Amino acid sequence: MTIAVTLSDTMRIEPMAMEVRAGEPTTFIVTNAGKIVHEFTLGDGTVQDEHEQEMIAMGGMGMTSDEPNAISVAPGETKELVFTFEMPGMSLAGCHVMGHYPAGMKATISVI
Repeated sequence: MTIAVTLSDTMRIEPMAMEVRAGEPTTFIVTNAGKIVHEFTLGDGTVQDEHEQEMIAMGGMGMTSDEPNAISVAPGETKELVFTFEMPGMSLAGCHVMGHYPAGMKATISVI
């Protein structure tokens, strides 16, 4: 499964709701349509909260390297992130550049 995702400077991740299958790799094709760096981090609420605290501790400027569940996307850049959600349930995608996540830069992911 492939899902095209757009990150914008209006603090939005589009689509705001996604559905994926548990146990199947999903390729997220993530485009930063804005003029500032954004992140695309996958995980449940706990993962999102932990990453938000890490980013605050680092000054909130964005990740220095990509991770298995997260990528940093420069303005105008498109990157792919392949991720397998192991269990059904709810998950999230979020951007944790300082102030973005609290401003609503997140999307829900239903894992079926």
